[in-house]
Amino acid sequence: MTPLTETQKVRIVNNVVKATKDIKQLNKTGYNFLYLASGFIAHYSLFGFIEHYSQYDLKRDILQYANMNMWKNFTPLDKDYHYYQAKADVYRRILEKIA
Repeated sequence: MTPLTETQKVRIVNNVVKATKDIKQLNKTGYNFLYLASGFIAHYSLFGFIEHYSQYDLKRDILQYANMNMWKNFTPLDKDYHYYQAKADVYRRILEKIA
């Protein structure tokens, strides 16, 4: 698996942070990151995810699932270590902006 680029990271972070303030701002980039994160489910589509979080607090769930999304169980010897570290970096950046 290819690690996220810096451009991809910035786009994901910016979109997810916007979505914590207005879930209707969530786009496919942010959705694709979140639904693959621990604790979140796909809700079958971006629109299902938006529908769900129109009634629930996305920011609260991001904060609540933080520990599960640091991918600490990977070591540099693991096959996809750099990919999961990039994902953890994105999650940390999101946390810094919303906490």
